[in-house]
Amino acid sequence: MEDQELQLKVRRVSDKFTESMYVLANEPSVALYRLQEHVRRSLPELVQHKTDMQCWEEQSQGAIYSVEYACSAVRSMANSSAYFKNIDGLLRQAISMKEQISASQGRSLHDATPSPSPNVAASHASSTSA
Repeated sequence: MEDQELQLKVRRVSDKFTESMYVLANEPSVALYRLQEHVRRSLPELVQHKTDMQCWEEQSQGAIYSVEYACSAVRSMANSSAYFKNIDGLLRQAISMKEQISASQGRSLHDATPSPSPNVAASHASSTSA
């Protein structure tokens, strides 16, 4: 009887040991299966997010380039104010010189054209009426 009892205890211990070995051997497989299952479900969504992010990054880079280019243009316009002031001064000087030239030409034309004397005008009028 003791022999049967001992065999039963050995059998229980060996069954428990076998079950523990089975669980330990299969546990990594189950974990890897769960990971694979999770990756299969979530991967398409992650790929879509990655594609969206790349598209947004390209758009952002384009916008950043445009803004930097616009800022550069504004800075160069601000730096060109000295040139515009110089051009304004030269235009004012040219207008002043033109007015002086016109005034001096007007005086010289007025001085060069003699005004008709009253005797010449009267004789001219009588000869045309005859």
